[in-house]
Amino acid sequence: MDDVDATDDRHAFRFAPSPNGALHLGHALSALQNDALARKSGGRLLVRIEDIDTMRCPRHLAIAALGDLAWLGLAWEEPVRYQSEHFADYRAAAAKLDAMDLLYPCFASRTEIAAAARPGEFDPDGAPLYPGIWLNASAAPIEERLARGEPFALRLDMAKALAAAQARGSARLTFTSMNEQGHIQITEALPQRWGDVVLVRKDTPTSYHLSVVTDDALQGITHVVRGLDLLAATDLHRLLQVLLDLPEPVYHHHRLLTDESGRKLAKSAADTSLAELRAQGWTPADIRRKVEMV
Repeated sequence: MDDVDATDDRHAFRFAPSPNGALHLGHALSALQNDALARKSGGRLLVRIEDIDTMRCPRHLAIAALGDLAWLGLAWEEPVRYQSEHFADYRAAAAKLDAMDLLYPCFASRTEIAAAARPGEFDPDGAPLYPGIWLNASAAPIEERLARGEPFALRLDMAKALAAAQARGSARLTFTSMNEQGHIQITEALPQRWGDVVLVRKDTPTSYHLSVVTDDALQGITHVVRGLDLLAATDLHRLLQVLLDLPEPVYHHHRLLTDESGRKLAKSAADTSLAELRAQGWTPADIRRKVEMV
């Protein structure tokens, strides 16, 4: 990526795994790309542990991930940011959106949403597109559910959010990205395809989308390098950055590593971990050659 300016020491990159399983070759590819670009630009490499789901992301898996990265030869700035230690930051971001009247409570279950959703309409993650069950609900049923202590999520009113972004001068949302050759391009962002997305989950005071844009701003991240599976999320992240007055980083979405069938490598599928490869005698150099070849 030749457009990374080696004289600009303000560049900051981050590798941000979610420790709900062991790191595999796909993680190695992303971590090594961030490391290489940080070195090339004379910039900073940060590591963030995205563990807002504290039940599925125990600390020992985070420690194991850091060990894998150190074994690969990566060096990063300390301290490592653990999202589970910064819920107050995400509550503050949600409060700003709530003060703009852009959030509303939703008590619907996944089953209720699937039953009410229009056939064939899905968000970019493949979930049924939210059909607005609690959008514009009156105060009485909301107060009744709250009085019973029922859990609820906070959803973004997408129509209001887009209008608010337009009022801030962003009639056409875009994001800036670099391709594999380092060329800069401007791409239109289409956050509306996410519908009224959850920004505060029922089980934790944030969501991936809200916490990641908050952290990128707080950590001064200038370049977000991550897999193509998160390309669509960038549309929503740009909207949140505009609404929360956060800076826009440059994005690069790299290729994904797949198995012989074309399936993306995943922790949930128990793909061979870096720790297992290390136990089999692989070296960091072997890992680097492998991710370059695949």
